[in-house]
Amino acid sequence: MSNQNQKAPAQIEEAKGRLGVLLVGLGAVSTTFIAGVEAIKQGLAEPIGSLTQMGTIRLGKRTDNRVPLVREFVPLASLNDMVFGAWDIFEEDAYDSALHAGVLERDLVNRLKPQLQAVKPMKAVFDQHYVKRLNGTHVKTGANKMELAAQLMADIENFKRVNECDRAVMIWCASTEIFMQCVAQHDDLESFEKAMRDNDPCVAPSMIYAYAALKSGMPFANGAPNLTVDVPALSRLAVDEGLPICGKDFKTGQTLMKTIIAPGLKARMIGLHGWFSTNILGNRDGEVLDDPESFKTKEESKLSVLDHILQPDVYPALYKDFSHIVRINYYPPRGDNKEGWDSIDIFGWLGYPMQIKVDFLCRDSILAAPIVLDLALFLDLGKRAGMRGIQEWLSFYFKSPMTAPTLYPEHDLFIQLMKLKNTLRYLRGEELITHLGLEYYD
Repeated sequence: MSNQNQKAPAQIEEAKGRLGVLLVGLGAVSTTFIAGVEAIKQGLAEPIGSLTQMGTIRLGKRTDNRVPLVREFVPLASLNDMVFGAWDIFEEDAYDSALHAGVLERDLVNRLKPQLQAVKPMKAVFDQHYVKRLNGTHVKTGANKMELAAQLMADIENFKRVNECDRAVMIWCASTEIFMQCVAQHDDLESFEKAMRDNDPCVAPSMIYAYAALKSGMPFANGAPNLTVDVPALSRLAVDEGLPICGKDFKTGQTLMKTIIAPGLKARMIGLHGWFSTNILGNRDGEVLDDPESFKTKEESKLSVLDHILQPDVYPALYKDFSHIVRINYYPPRGDNKEGWDSIDIFGWLGYPMQIKVDFLCRDSILAAPIVLDLALFLDLGKRAGMRGIQEWLSFYFKSPMTAPTLYPEHDLFIQLMKLKNTLRYLRGEELITHLGLEYYD
């Protein structure tokens, strides 16, 4: 078999110096991520859930037995070189915020107190119009949205100077904004910048952060479902600036289960009558999603998954007109310990009905934290490798993956993982794995 899928390795700049990780929002996800990395650096914990730290990648034939760790195969930044910064609408440092979030045990948080107290949030760009259920006083003021973006860019420059960072990435870990759709002001950079100067409501705070990141030479990832860097003006700006971007909406609890179960049903040609999903959660995310406008944004993200995986138009006998209902309920006693129930009505041979019940008692921030780590490292790798614009190979981490405008997203978790690993093989000049396997039987 010839190695037609093999090419020369990409030129990847060395990961020299410190990598700044700037987080929008210093709540449960961000503090769990920061505390986790600090605990791992001190040998207090293992990086469970992180593909970059614990995952391996097969190279060549199965008989070659070449299975290095991902972090040994591609030149990722070291955890010891990561420096953390954040913006938040509350003044609490990462230590107080971690205690308030209640995700991690107090004993662990106290052991990391000096490192967490060092992360003090900068004033945030915030407008309650876009997140109705939150209100904070630690916010920036300015004549218009362009001026607010300039303040963010000054924050970025100052953070990199003070912390002696050679490179930096920005990740949106803040709350879900209200549902928005693209309008003419989003079409090109000139129109978008005019909208910022005019304080146009079509420019949400998350877009201001994305604009500031890209103008500052930083890759950007959107961990929430809101319309942000996926507007045409910002996606084009990322290409023009040579910066990788990705999103959106971290794939953690119930949707993670859907992208595992639904491909299995489709692979075995098992039909679906309906899929009812409901959640209870009590963290800040749950409070925000109690607002119908923010829930609409999340609902759009969650509902799209099954349609794209099951392809009802291609398999009408199995999936045409299936019912898909999603509910999220704010229930404060649960805090970050989300519970998701799924009742799945399926049918098999000769149309006989069956059911699957799933009760997933998960910890939202525990599942999200390693995603933040992997995205920070992979976006930094992507920039050093000259990758720019939408990084579809990072779809593995998102509920609503960004793609080229005319391309439908790939939601199947296993196809997403194959795409991610093949991208890493491609960067290093290794043969892509197709799993054809005929060479073993020649």
